[in-house]
Amino acid sequence: MRKLLAVLIVFSVLGGCRKTDEGTTENSGGEELAFDYQKMPERATINPEATKIVEGWEEFKAFNASIDVLYKATNNEDLALAIDDLIEKEKELNKGHYPELFDTFQIKSRQQVVRTYLYKVKASILENQPTTEPTIDMLQAYNAMRKQFNVIVNSQLDKKLILDEN
Repeated sequence: MRKLLAVLIVFSVLGGCRKTDEGTTENSGGEELAFDYQKMPERATINPEATKIVEGWEEFKAFNASIDVLYKATNNEDLALAIDDLIEKEKELNKGHYPELFDTFQIKSRQQVVRTYLYKVKASILENQPTTEPTIDMLQAYNAMRKQFNVIVNSQLDKKLILDEN
């Protein structure tokens, strides 16, 4: 019995010490870490009425200019710089004054979704993870915010008429 136990221990030690050719890498999923700027979605258009309102909103204009820089990013280094700038501009946008028509929960909630995806992209960059998919998600959230501008301008309901009980 002791000989069998000794033989099992020797084989398990030898089996455990054997070198394997299968390298374990963090990113063996097949997806590249390189940022694929060609997959970025087109920017949603804002209708002329909403554009007039947005033109006077300085914080949003600065945020929009940073989005332009993001669209010019072609690698992870450019993307990291653009995301850092976007995070700062989003903070200013959040603290800034909203136009009266756009000072609604619909816009602010979509902005919070954009903020969440901005931090997701930032985390992907810092953790050396793929960045293309989170960037696409962030731009889709940004497009949803831009589309909400159009919705608000196109369907202006008079709250006084709705809430008036007379």
